[in-house]
Formats: sequence, structure tokens, C-alpha cells
Amino acid sequence: MNATIHQSTASRKSPASAYRTPVVDELETFALPVQGSIAPELTGQFLRNGPNPRPGEKMHAFLAPGMLHGLELAGGKAAWYRNRWVRTRSFETGARYVRANGTLDLTVGAANTNVIAHAGRVLALVESSFPCEVTPRLDTVGAYDFGGRLTTPFTAHPKRCPRTGELHAFGMRSFPGKLTYHRIGADGTLLESRPIPVRGATMMHDFALTDRHIVFLDLPIVFDVVRAMTGRMPYRWSDSYGARVGVLRRDDLQGDVRWFDVEPCYVFHVMNAYDEGESIVCDVVRYPELWRNDATTFEPAALYRWTIDMAAGRVGETQLDDRRIEFPRADERRTGSAYRYGYTVDMTRGEDGCGVRKYDLATGTSVVHDFGAGRFAGEPVFVPSASETAEDAGWLMAFV
Repeated sequence: MNATIHQSTASRKSPASAYRTPVVDELETFALPVQGSIAPELTGQFLRNGPNPRPGEKMHAFLAPGMLHGLELAGGKAAWYRNRWVRTRSFETGARYVRANGTLDLTVGAANTNVIAHAGRVLALVESSFPCEVTPRLDTVGAYDFGGRLTTPFTAHPKRCPRTGELHAFGMRSFPGKLTYHRIGADGTLLESRPIPVRGATMMHDFALTDRHIVFLDLPIVFDVVRAMTGRMPYRWSDSYGARVGVLRRDDLQGDVRWFDVEPCYVFHVMNAYDEGESIVCDVVRYPELWRNDATTFEPAALYRWTIDMAAGRVGETQLDDRRIEFPRADERRTGSAYRYGYTVDMTRGEDGCGVRKYDLATGTSVVHDFGAGRFAGEPVFVPSASETAEDAGWLMAFV
């Protein structure tokens, strides 16, 4: 795994209170002590992003400034660790996302949800704004709009196609509700931006990519202008909006999006999706309901499978497990393809800690690694071995 940046979003939109207090210091340390051993094959940087209020700030976690944590591994050693706030315009100057005239400034954002590497750039992401470029040493460069080609918000969860190297993304503008699909080349050029009509402004946090399709999640967490104007988290549950998934063919990106109704629910994160004959299989972490009364409580979420039957025009839904989990990941070499293993944060301990759970979707079984009471694992990122080909040959990395 030479010179590869692996991204972790351990506190991305965290639905647990595990991450109880912000980190108050920016640190840098070298030659870290190691318990056990680090495989020499693990060479590169492991980055994590998440909301981290500054001392004295009190706000909804989703609105707090982002903080990056970085670890560099080389030669079986932990060379350095450092953490830095993402110094966006809002962080440095207090610039407001909504201008005085009511328009949006997409160069302003918390950059607090994800961090990715693509085409030689490292980008800290939040779904309301442009990406924010940072250096591999975690210093902030500034808002990045793909050379002026990006004119909408940019999802925090783009998907890289392992076969083409292209990055697929979307942007949802809050008011008025406007969805735009984006395709970025392996060289980092924004190649395509295609508007998609939607019924309203929803909190569209993630989506799915398969070899042949793109799947959008239009779910009933809707934008609330009153909450926005009073500085609260500006989204709430809607009984009237409905829930549906939209399917766009990758070989006809300007074609119609087909919409399929699903049972009302909310999904922050997709584990993976793939084509199976004339159907699409999409594995998600599903909340039966979210934020009916306020945006501070989270009901338990569990692993579900949606099977989108393109011929019959309907979606089948199957619960795969009843354990409380979040932050699903899979081997990114299998993004969009059939896969066997998935990895999640296990929240069955409740307030006492979070472990890491590995799912074997072929056998319907899972195992958990429990780090012990009072220890909370962040999102587990699978790092494949360069010398072995089995799907689960590799390592899981997470900050704890």
C-alpha cells in the first residue's frame, strides 16, 4: 500500500454520543510508541475528519468546524501524528454560509464530514459547500471548485469507480431544492454536471454506485427554513414527503431517472451496492424514523438490504441484522460490484463503548472486536493487502 491516503470519517454525522468532548489542542508528535507490530506493507497516511467545536462553542455537532487527524506509517513504524482544524473562511473570519441577501456562499462551510484523496489533491468535505483543499500535512489551502466548473454543493460521500478511476458525486441545494449529479475524471477534471428534478429540499447525505447505475436516496428529512433562521439544525422528519430511490443509468447519464417508492425511513450511509441481473442490490444502514421532534436524538439503526427490481418497478426490503450499527464500509476495490464482507461501527454497548463488527454477507453471520469499556472505535477502513487477493485479506484501521 505504497503512498496511498486512506480516508476515515469516524465522526462523520455521528449518531452516538460516544465522541463526548471536543479535542482542544492541535498537536504534532513523531516516532510514536507501538504496541504489537505494524505490517511493513502498510505505508502511507491514514486521515480522519469530524466535527470538533472550538473551546466555548456550543452547537449541533453537524454544524461544528472540522478537525483532521493524520497518522503516517512507514517501514513498520508510526512516523508521525498530527491534528489540525480545517481553517475554512467560516472558521477564520466568521463568514456566513447564507449572505445578507439570502443567497448561498458555497466557499463557506464547516468541512467537517469526510476527507478524500483524488488526482493528487486532498479534500475535506461537507455536503453543503464546495470541498476544502488541504495539504497532506493537514494545512488548509482553501475552497476548491474544480477550476470554476463546480457551481453547486458537493456531497461528503463521493464514490470512486475502481474500474474507471472516475469520481461520482452529487450536490443538493437546500433552497430551492435542487439535485445535481457530477462526474469527475481520474485526472480530477469535472467532466459533467447534470441537474435532476426533485420534489423538494431534503438532507441527501449519501448515494450508491454500481457498475451500471447510480442510485439517489430521496428520503423524508426535509429542509426547515424556520429552524435555519434561528440557527438550529435546519432539517426535520416529514410524514408527507414520502421516501423513494432514483436510478440513473451510467451509460445514459442524460437520460431519465427512474424513481421507486420505499417505506419511509432515513439512511445516512450506504455500505455498497451492485447489479444482479435486472435488479440492483443496495445495502444500507436504515433508521425507521429520525428527528421528528428535534435534531438531537437518534433512533437505533440496523443493516438492511434493498433489492430494486427494475423490471417489476418495485423495491423489496430485507433486514439483515438487528444490531445497532453505523458507518458501514466495504473493500473499495469492490465498490459497485458483488461483495461478501462489510465493516461497521458496532454500537450495541450503548453509552459504554463502540467496537468494530465484520459482516459475512454470504453466510449471514458477523463477528465483533470489542475494544473494552470506555473505548469508542471510529469508522473502520479496510486496507487491502497488495500481496494477497482474497476479499478480506488486509487490515482494518480506525482511530479509537
